[in-house]
Amino acid sequence: MMWPRFPTFLPTFLVTCQIEVNPFGETPDGQVVCFDAKLSFDPNAVFRQPEVCQMAAEVEEVEVAAAGPHSTVALEADAARHGLTYIGLPKGNIGCIVNGAGLAMATMDLIYHHGGHPANFLDLGGGVSVTQVEHAFKLLT
Repeated sequence: MMWPRFPTFLPTFLVTCQIEVNPFGETPDGQVVCFDAKLSFDPNAVFRQPEVCQMAAEVEEVEVAAAGPHSTVALEADAARHGLTYIGLPKGNIGCIVNGAGLAMATMDLIYHHGGHPANFLDLGGGVSVTQVEHAFKLLT
């Protein structure tokens, strides 16, 4: 049933890093439909999917508005716009700014080992600029 439609989706498949479709279901009239799907696009290929980028921006705007300007959702979106990776952690009170996911995990492990609770995972990544570092500090203040 899905195979005849495959060529329609092929361009999307070529620029996605991950496609998760779960669950499929059957409607009362016998159609098989996807009830939930998630797509992760290659950041270098998003220009090929302007409609998807527009939808993602609109969804992000609604999520941030619903959650509030100081919510984890808002901080994650703000960080992403500046080329940073921010993940808020519940019940934490120690801010972490690190350069690399491995260092972030090791730092968080040490904080937990000594009885602390990290408030976030904020990865600057490689080749970070002064502006990005300044923005990282603004995110945590």
